[in-house]
Amino acid sequence: MTQPARVAYVNVLARDNVALASFYQHVFGFPEIESHRSPIYRCLDAGGMELGFNADEAYELLGIGDRRPSGASPVRVYFTIEVGAPEDVDAAAARAATNGGAVIKPPYTTYYNARQAVLEDPEGNVFRVNHRMGPRQPAAEIANPPWKQAP
Repeated sequence: MTQPARVAYVNVLARDNVALASFYQHVFGFPEIESHRSPIYRCLDAGGMELGFNADEAYELLGIGDRRPSGASPVRVYFTIEVGAPEDVDAAAARAATNGGAVIKPPYTTYYNARQAVLEDPEGNVFRVNHRMGPRQPAAEIANPPWKQAP
């Protein structure tokens, strides 16, 4: 019997993989998995998933050298880090801002019962910090859903 598929790694292609790994260590306290370290790679233990940071050379190694970003590009993928309490969302947003990141959307309560903030790391990658406060309310039961509000 084979095991079900799961997300095991998230890798971020970075201009400075060492500095970017350090940012996430400072904001979330993720320890480095030093046995995975190489001159072009740093890896953090993100609580059951590995968060990796690849240097520029990885573009060629992966066969995607022609897909390097040039200038500002749209956000197409982001990841979410779950924390243990609502106040941890606020604290992570503050640490991100003081460690070279930015707060895109300050901590708020979502329509689906979570405390959340949208942040940006020092290289412009967007990520969320989240704490689920209770059961998720079904979309059909939300009184004023944000997807039906005028821009």
